[in-house]
Amino acid sequence: MGEFVRDRLPDPVGYFEAYGVPLVGPGKWKTGPCQFHGGGDSLRVNTASGGWICMACGAKGGDVLAYHMQLHDLDFVAAARELGAYVDDGRNYTGQAKPTTLAARDAMAVIARELLILFVVIADARAGRVPSDADWARFLTGAGRIEALAREYAA
Repeated sequence: MGEFVRDRLPDPVGYFEAYGVPLVGPGKWKTGPCQFHGGGDSLRVNTASGGWICMACGAKGGDVLAYHMQLHDLDFVAAARELGAYVDDGRNYTGQAKPTTLAARDAMAVIARELLILFVVIADARAGRVPSDADWARFLTGAGRIEALAREYAA
């Protein structure tokens, strides 16, 4: 028997950005792209609670767990386990701070997605096409995500 430990869910901002959803805007409700229908700026995320809603397709949920369940088509327990918020027995829970890393499979998916973006920008530059400021900014963001994951998994 196990138990769900909400305090072990990842930080909403870190979680969404690790999944390729850069969050922008003032206040606690930030805007980002919707991965459910491919919209560029229709997803709204509450950075305090992790609650989210797409203003275009209507996908919504109350926290990062709900997002993870829908994104990966997982049940509650499977998603909670992947996020490190499900403890199989009370003896495994040490009361440590909530995890910041993704499951290895998810980290590799993030790295693959970011590398694809990096390769496209590099190929454009090598072909003589000057990437836009937005493309360069996305390039640097992707490189930073890869580097951050590499540091976390090297520790």
